[in-house]
Amino acid sequence: MAAAARRRKDSMDTEEIEQSPRDLLQYEREYIERDYRYIAGVDEVGRGCLFGDVVAAAVILPEGLILEGVDDSKKLSAKKRDTLYDVIIEQALAVSVGYVDARTIDEINIKQAARLAMKKAVLGLTIAADFLLVDAEHVDVPVPQLAIIKGDANSQSIAAASIVAKVSRDRLCEGEWEAKYPEYGIAIHKGYATKLHREQLAALGPTPMHRRSFLKNMEVVQQTLF
Repeated sequence: MAAAARRRKDSMDTEEIEQSPRDLLQYEREYIERDYRYIAGVDEVGRGCLFGDVVAAAVILPEGLILEGVDDSKKLSAKKRDTLYDVIIEQALAVSVGYVDARTIDEINIKQAARLAMKKAVLGLTIAADFLLVDAEHVDVPVPQLAIIKGDANSQSIAAASIVAKVSRDRLCEGEWEAKYPEYGIAIHKGYATKLHREQLAALGPTPMHRRSFLKNMEVVQQTLF
């Protein structure tokens, strides 16, 4: 009986550990304790798209601020992201967004373009960051930084940056880019390689905003490229 009771207790302890809330401020607190004052979270979106810019954001939040509901932007609904975007813009000490277009992506490759977008975002902050928390990347700026695997799920600052970057890019897809190329369904698929997008590429060919380096291996558009 005693052994069975211990097993039940061990099981309960495991459940409690697994269900305990994540501490999204653990990294921020650690570096604040090391006397860094302005810690910026940095993330990018649009790396895997066939169309349009890769977009990055840098966000500096007030020390100790807890933003309820902030998480990796991919886990949130569009409505929730829009709501949190407004909260982040209102509450943040500084927010900056960096863009790198399709032509540059083709010239320097997507990895370097994503890093360049992050660099632009960091350099655009109205308050200079003295430490960066980056989602699994390195930003080419002379600022101390930490790359965190799945950072947008483990750091509030990075999660906030992921939301700002995602909403900023989605609004371009739904607004300016959709108006410029209405036949392609950009507002629907946001530039990703969906069936609709591939069908429209096959029928119409690529636009100047399509990433030619991404299309070369797509059989449906090869005849329009070469």
